[in-house]
Amino acid sequence: MLTNHTLDFLSELSKNNHKEWFELNRNRYEQSQTNIKLFIKNWIEHFGRKEETIAHLEPQKCIFRIHRDVRFSADKTPYKTNLGAYLSKGGKNTNFAGYYLHIQPNACFFGAGNYMPTPEQLAKIRQEIDYNYSDFLKIITAKRFKETFGNLVEENKLKRAPKGYEDDNKAIEYLKLKSFIVSRKITDNELTSADFIKTITEYSTTVKPFIDFLNHALE
Repeated sequence: MLTNHTLDFLSELSKNNHKEWFELNRNRYEQSQTNIKLFIKNWIEHFGRKEETIAHLEPQKCIFRIHRDVRFSADKTPYKTNLGAYLSKGGKNTNFAGYYLHIQPNACFFGAGNYMPTPEQLAKIRQEIDYNYSDFLKIITAKRFKETFGNLVEENKLKRAPKGYEDDNKAIEYLKLKSFIVSRKITDNELTSADFIKTITEYSTTVKPFIDFLNHALE
């Protein structure tokens, strides 16, 4: 299970985001890495029984680096103040849709989908929704899906119909999206509970038809 020690480390890092403090607390960072690797390993094992495309993944290859790329940023703080992991059949650097866990004190969440796909991928997803709108709608309006995630996130949604589609298209509100994702907030207590591995496996299972639809469009 994920521990409060990991959250405490991230909380203190947010107040001491510099190399000197990090090096003095490197053992705590390494402990947090061991903690999240073990949890991701368990997540892969549990969910991999239902989703064979992620069953082979190695935990380390699913976890994002804590070091920030500051080359083109005005913010030169060297470290992220969160830990994240992405399960997808191609690993964390793939463009396939997948499952994401964000660990940050008082800001944890589970997410799933395809965030900011390339123009080519976006065109494929829109085409799949247009061609198979009834199937798509059935997935995102399923009772358990709605109870768990509500609506799709509408971040950066277009104001007008994308090129090639008419305003009266039945799927137009979804075709305007530039990302296809859902999100569920997680409290720190939920994250560190012994039952969280069961919870995140249930979230993953619930959203799997949505992920399958998106990845079918991209294959």
